[in-house]
Order: sequence, then structure tokens, then C-alpha cells
Amino acid sequence: MPSASRLLPRLAVAACAGSLLLGASAGCSTTQEKAAKHQAESKRILDARAARQAKKKKEKNKGGKDGKPQKNGGKKQ
Repeated sequence: MPSASRLLPRLAVAACAGSLLLGASAGCSTTQEKAAKHQAESKRILDARAARQAKKKKEKNKGGKDGKPQKNGGKKQ
């Protein structure tokens, strides 16, 4: 039968190891959350960029008074 003097240090070591493992697993989820947030931000930026480019392309191809695209790209000469 183990004595109480040997049991307490073992329990303390086990508690410390458990708390370190718990902290490490929490750290991983935080990293994953940061990565997901960064990915969502990147997607938002790329979607906004694509929308701006589509709008610019639509305005460029809109054309002149007769509905045909302008040959000079809509620039004044």
C-alpha cells in the first residue's frame, strides 16, 4: 500500500501534466480559429476585388450611344 507521502507528489505531477495538455489543446483550437478567421477575411477581399473588376469590365464594355463597345475603351481623345 503506497504511503501518502509518495501519493501527493504523483498526484501533483499528474495534475500539472493534465493542465499542460489541456492548455496545449486549447492553444491548437485558438490557432485553428485564427486560421479560419484569416481565410474568411481573404475570401471577403477576393470577392470584393472580383466584384470591382466585373463592374469595371461591364462599364468598359457598356459602349457608346449605339450600344456597340467603343474602340478606344471609352477614353477621351
